[in-house]
Amino acid sequence: MNISKQKKAIVLLSGGIDSATCLFIARKTHKCHCLIFDYGQRHRREIRFAESIAQKTKSPYRILKLSLPWGGTALLDKGKRLPQDRRLSRIGKDIPPTYVPGRNIIFLSIGISWAEVLGASYVYIGAHQSDFSGYPDCRKDFFEAFQKAIIKGTKAGVEGKEIEIVAPLLDKTKSEIVKMGKRLGVPFELTWSCYKGGKRPCGRCDSCILREKGFKEAGIEDPLIK
Repeated sequence: MNISKQKKAIVLLSGGIDSATCLFIARKTHKCHCLIFDYGQRHRREIRFAESIAQKTKSPYRILKLSLPWGGTALLDKGKRLPQDRRLSRIGKDIPPTYVPGRNIIFLSIGISWAEVLGASYVYIGAHQSDFSGYPDCRKDFFEAFQKAIIKGTKAGVEGKEIEIVAPLLDKTKSEIVKMGKRLGVPFELTWSCYKGGKRPCGRCDSCILREKGFKEAGIEDPLIK
């Protein structure tokens, strides 16, 4: 398809495996514009990785700086302890301290706003509810409810030009996402998952543990921990 005739899509790009794979899915059929958020996260290293992925795919992108001064999460407040060394059986059973209040509501709202301005028909997000960390805003019922709000609360929706939230990985496990990313040519060496954001993945936070599980079950080597 001629890229000039492709429908536009906004891709929420964090720099992790999920959002990178989501971008590679979206770019097969859409002209993608990436939205990267700098919201004061302690793992700010992911911003640089997200930017590298956008550049690698030649996707236009914007880095949007937000302020969430009230904190309320271990990802913003370094005084709060990150969960470490949790058993896989415990991850996803509760809402962890790394939950950022309203994050996907905020990010999707901004994505929808930009989509209306650009005339984009889709907003892609790499959320998934299998092998996930227990976040309530990564669940199918949340996205279904938010889609209804878009139809009722946007000019595009009222005029019948619905902007669709697309979460293609929603029911995939981490290992399935890794395999899919491999097939699509996702540069895993340009992805970042660790919540600590050091020079190397800590291997102990929930995100590192889920990433390790995904690569191991997929039978693929993680280039970040060679």
